[in-house]
Amino acid sequence: MTTNTYAKFAPNVFVAKCTEPHEKGEVIVLTSKYGNETEVVIHNLVKQQDGMYFYSFVRDDGENSQTLAQRKAERLQGYADNATKRSNQWCEAANEGREFLRLAEPIKIGHHSEKRHRALIERNARRMDKSIEEMKKAAGYQDRIAYWERMADKIDLSMPESLEYFQFELEKAREKHQDLKEHPEKRSHAYSLTYAKKAVNELEKKVKLATLLWA
Repeated sequence: MTTNTYAKFAPNVFVAKCTEPHEKGEVIVLTSKYGNETEVVIHNLVKQQDGMYFYSFVRDDGENSQTLAQRKAERLQGYADNATKRSNQWCEAANEGREFLRLAEPIKIGHHSEKRHRALIERNARRMDKSIEEMKKAAGYQDRIAYWERMADKIDLSMPESLEYFQFELEKAREKHQDLKEHPEKRSHAYSLTYAKKAVNELEKKVKLATLLWA
């Protein structure tokens, strides 16, 4: 039985590595290095090497890097909400005996209330520690959520729509470069023209790669 696997083709881009040829639109199963199987739809043959066939593909369930990032952000938001809820609960629990403690009564050494008084203070201190711990967890989740939300807005070469997107961006970059060539007064610094040309070169490479993958 043949196994189709993933192979890295470019940054953020994996292709299907197959032992047999496939047709565009054909649905096959890819197996990850962890043994997980995913149905994908074959797109383009991007190269042949050592008897293997390498194809661009999209997931049969419609998932892509954007939707995966969105789901990741949503899942982390749930974690953050739960951590915040636990933090509030611990904070509320730390209010046990607050009316008594508000009086700032000193601990009466040797009195029958001493043990109970100390235990109350220690319990509330532990609860506040727990509340702060959960608050820090929630803040950590929020930082990760921000990252995945940014990723959800990103179009990369793993998506078929990247061809149209990068073609559009390339046209804009070329116009900007030409404008700076013709109007030196618009250059904000000495390297403006150099950076504009670099942007054109990088986008030309992306369009070339996107064309190979998705045209």
